[in-house]
Amino acid sequence: MENKVIVETSARHVHLTREHVEILFGAGHELTFKKDLSQPGQFACEERVSVVGPKNTIKNVIVLGPERKASQVEVSLTDARNLGVVAPVRESGDVANSGACKLVGPCGEVELSEGVIAAKRHIHFTPAEAEAAGVVDKEVVKVKVNSERTTIFDDVVVRVHPNFSAAMHIDTDESNASCAFGQVYGEIIK
Repeated sequence: MENKVIVETSARHVHLTREHVEILFGAGHELTFKKDLSQPGQFACEERVSVVGPKNTIKNVIVLGPERKASQVEVSLTDARNLGVVAPVRESGDVANSGACKLVGPCGEVELSEGVIAAKRHIHFTPAEAEAAGVVDKEVVKVKVNSERTTIFDDVVVRVHPNFSAAMHIDTDESNASCAFGQVYGEIIK
């Protein structure tokens, strides 16, 4: 059983719908590829936006592609507190009744009545990788992160899909707390 997985920090970012891309960056605008991310088909874009909350603004937040069916802002809980917004801990895509904010781009603004979340810690696996690790889709596991500050993360959801690649994602608060800097691996504990 392969129970080790690379641990990556997922910093604050924004996913946008086609409609919101055009409002924020102009009619007909296409997201500009900057670099691939670890998950196949996902990429960082050149585009940046400001995320505005009742208390504060975070400027220069990266947009990730490709476009989505619903716009989503993923922040750490520290970011949410600084912005003055509610960011429930959720799996990506689960934005119903989540936090609100305003997005500001070079060509316009979008008021999101929902869409702000703190991403639930999770592990991406292909079906073969999940089988090798002895886990299944939606299973909840613990992961021991071996770093300068060894940490055991509980409540880590396993996400299995043929288009995924093995990687655990934690936010910047979790990464800082566990010193998960550089190339760090976690051990799945059942």
